[in-house]
This record gives sequence, C-alpha cells and structure tokens, in this order.
Amino acid sequence: MPITDVMKKQLAQRHRLFFKICRTCGSRNSPNAYRCRRCRGDNLRWKKRELGAK
Repeated sequence: MPITDVMKKQLAQRHRLFFKICRTCGSRNSPNAYRCRRCRGDNLRWKKRELGAK
C-alpha cells in the first residue's frame, strides 16, 4: 500500500534513511549522536543511501 501523503512519505524516509551506524558493533544510532549508544565508541558513519527502485 503506497503512501500518498507527501509529508508522511518524507517523514518515513527520514526515519528509515537518516541515522548513524557504529563501525565497531553495528548498532543504529540517532542522527545527532557522536558516540555509540551500545559500545560508547566514537567511530560512527552515516547509513549509506542510494536512489533507486525496488
């Protein structure tokens, strides 16, 4: 069931695509995190995002 509301679609994409991943333990962190919530490491990267269709 596709989302037709533009604002809801943007919100869903932001939550699914914009977060940081720890390079040490692989956990998901918030976009404004500077340390990992699980292992307290500071080696974070942004989730890789690519445009494309399923």
